Amino acid sequence: MRSVTFAPLAGAAVLAASVLLAAPDAAHAAPPATHPGLTWAKLADGPDGSVQVGSGASSNPYQGDTPASASLPVLCLKVDGSPVPDGITPGFYAGWAQGTVAASRPVRGSRLNSRNAADSVCQAEFGAGWRMAEFHDGHYGPDLNATGGWTFWAYGTLPANTRMWTAINDQRANPWD
Repeated sequence: MRSVTFAPLAGAAVLAASVLLAAPDAAHAAPPATHPGLTWAKLADGPDGSVQVGSGASSNPYQGDTPASASLPVLCLKVDGSPVPDGITPGFYAGWAQGTVAASRPVRGSRLNSRNAADSVCQAEFGAGWRMAEFHDGHYGPDLNATGGWTFWAYGTLPANTRMWTAINDQRANPWD
């Protein structure tokens, strides 16, 4: 009778198990965000269902203004090429975002550990094409080919007196920074 050895098979099973245990899963891919984040608020209602959002007096686009431990809505934007409504003249400090804004349900800033994580909050709540709004989303000039900052106009309805997480792409003022 021939003897069979299972040692090589057992070794392969241990190796496979160790590889699976060492591989990071999505929940552990990045640590929670800890940096203060930039927040904006609704500044004004405009013509044809538009709204102006922006920094206001309590925003800090250079260092962030709200601790990552706070729970606030994410300011979400879907750019769809919407034309500027009559009554709005886009400029550097108040551009046109060419789309619609909405506020997500409140989320802890610590959940926003990457731009992708922030965008996924908007996509989960509103669907494909939605993302976190960014400080420079306002466009102005001929053919809206220039971008500004500090505020922008878009279509949408937003709650009054509510700060919302907003991204900025050229400063360290995001929860994930």
